Amino acid sequence: MQMSFVTDSPVHSSSSDDFAALLDAELEVGSSGSSHDEQDDEEEEVDDDNNDDDDDDLDNQRNKRCKTEKLEDVEEPQGSTSQGLIEENIEVSLKRDLCTHPGSFGQMCILCGQRLDDESGVTFGYIHKGLRLGNDEIVRLRSTDMRNLLRHKKLYLVLDLDHTLLNSTLLMHLTPEEEYLKAQSDSLLDVSKGSLFMLDFMHMMTKLRPFVHTFLKEASEMFEMYIYTMGDRPYALEMAKLVDPRREYFSGRVISRDDGTLKHQKGLDVILGQESAVVILDDTENAWMKHKDNLILMERYHFFASSCHQFGYNCKSLSQLKSDESETDGALSSVLKVLRQIHHIFFEELDSELSSRDVRQVLKTVRKEVLKGCKIVFSRVFPAKFQADSHLLWKMSEQLGATCSTETDSSVTHVVSTDAGTEKSRWAVKEKKFLVHPQWIEAANYLWQKQPEENFPVSQTKNQ
Repeated sequence: MQMSFVTDSPVHSSSSDDFAALLDAELEVGSSGSSHDEQDDEEEEVDDDNNDDDDDDLDNQRNKRCKTEKLEDVEEPQGSTSQGLIEENIEVSLKRDLCTHPGSFGQMCILCGQRLDDESGVTFGYIHKGLRLGNDEIVRLRSTDMRNLLRHKKLYLVLDLDHTLLNSTLLMHLTPEEEYLKAQSDSLLDVSKGSLFMLDFMHMMTKLRPFVHTFLKEASEMFEMYIYTMGDRPYALEMAKLVDPRREYFSGRVISRDDGTLKHQKGLDVILGQESAVVILDDTENAWMKHKDNLILMERYHFFASSCHQFGYNCKSLSQLKSDESETDGALSSVLKVLRQIHHIFFEELDSELSSRDVRQVLKTVRKEVLKGCKIVFSRVFPAKFQADSHLLWKMSEQLGATCSTETDSSVTHVVSTDAGTEKSRWAVKEKKFLVHPQWIEAANYLWQKQPEENFPVSQTKNQ
């Protein structure tokens, strides 16, 4: 038997009982052999000593039985068993290949205690410092947890922190226009009632994204959730306290850059969930180069001015405008609707066996419905001599279910342009086709919903 890190903690687990049982099996072998030797010796002593009376003989037999029973009935390697005997029996068990070394703490096997020099497998430091699990054990744990989750109609959801669930800035980076925020910060004594927090001990201010509490509550009913941030571990844990003060949603499933196995990248290898059941929400696509099919790309939350500057935006931040995202129509509210749709399709609409279903295929299906029926022609969007079908917007449109073309015809529904004065743009107006800015496609991509064309008008450049 092996230890399950899904159902048991590393400290209080059934593995200690398993280990005890393993020792018991070995101790019984040694005990039975030694008890027979003692019995033979005692019988010889009785035969040689003709002067012993019947009472002495009964005492000898009683003592003999007691010794034998004590050795045969050992249940745990406690004080009555010498350390040498334990170590000897561990060696016996290892020689007989009874332990597969499913994982280790430091360099000690979590089951048999043998020192291991092999560093294969994956570290899971966020579960327990120094914990490393072997590949076979990871597969076993994922399979076990997957069956359990599917029975409860749940999938896995991996959530980024910065620009997805919240926005943070150093206090020294607050602009004069943002100084008013210091007087409006909420109490850290009950963070469940606030959204703006000044963390003096970290020299930082954090703003939770609107709708985050409702989002987490409702998402937790459909998903087992992880936090995965490129911030360091102390920062990750502090942010987890703000979004999940009662440890209802994430428990110990908080992963930082210190816990990852790839530099400047995030990977599902440290998630104890099968990739076919994992959905990722993150604002940075390049952080998930190996898992883009699992990703729902989030519109970045730029509350503080420093956040806008970080990404090269020359505009006022929400804090400078004394504004914020909408609770009902903002990014988290919109993506929650998408998650509900994905969850419903996965569990209610697919005909295949539950264990063989793949949420990545569901994601592709849902995305292709967003711009289904649209035929798009681009005008002055790509650089000259650029291969159109390799451009990000072209690929994005196709992923959203649209058909793209380089030439206009009667079947075209949308012309996407940054200039209303181009030939194709004028054609769209004349033929009463939709003329929209490229941001129309980007908005549909972030919100997973076709947006009103009138909200993305195209103006004519001044030099024409």
